[in-house]
Amino acid sequence: MEVSEKHEETHSNRTERLAGTVNWGTATVIGVFAGMLYGGSKEAAASVSKDAEVMLKLGSTPDKREQYRLMRDAMEKRFIRVTRGSIVGGIRLGMFTAGFYGLQNLLAEKRGVHDVFNVVGAGSATAAAFGLIMPGSLQWRARNVVLGSVLGAAICFPLGWIHLKLVEKANEGNMAAKSSGEIGEAKSGLGAAIDRLEENLNK
Repeated sequence: MEVSEKHEETHSNRTERLAGTVNWGTATVIGVFAGMLYGGSKEAAASVSKDAEVMLKLGSTPDKREQYRLMRDAMEKRFIRVTRGSIVGGIRLGMFTAGFYGLQNLLAEKRGVHDVFNVVGAGSATAAAFGLIMPGSLQWRARNVVLGSVLGAAICFPLGWIHLKLVEKANEGNMAAKSSGEIGEAKSGLGAAIDRLEENLNK
């Protein structure tokens, strides 16, 4: 009995997620893997020209051992470049995704409503923070902060508006399906009662 009461208390104490907010952990994991894929593919495409140089060296080297050494060194360097690009890309996009969705959920929780202004604020603040940590002079970083905040707000406003409209349409569809299902259940229950009444009358 006490266990059930404690369970109900803990369940009631949990704050319900607002409609349209995204799970921070899931979004971060997706951002990390997307960044790894992008960074690795970018480095792999950039290493094509270096592979062409290695092929030219192989053609001009008659010694088999030297050819094998050049080929092995080229493969090792390519593997290191692609791995480094994947790790750096995953960290960068993962940090950006974590910061963006974390700020978005924090603003929604503090304001008590999830609207397009949460998306705009999170995008502007995240872009400004990344502009601040970019290498360069103080003046260059200040320019990046201003430019990042403006671009983040400008890009996130239409994207946030479209996202919230799609969430509203999905919620309307779910409510309509739920109400139609309840009506169907009511009709089936009423039909079963009528059938039982007819059977009793026929007896």
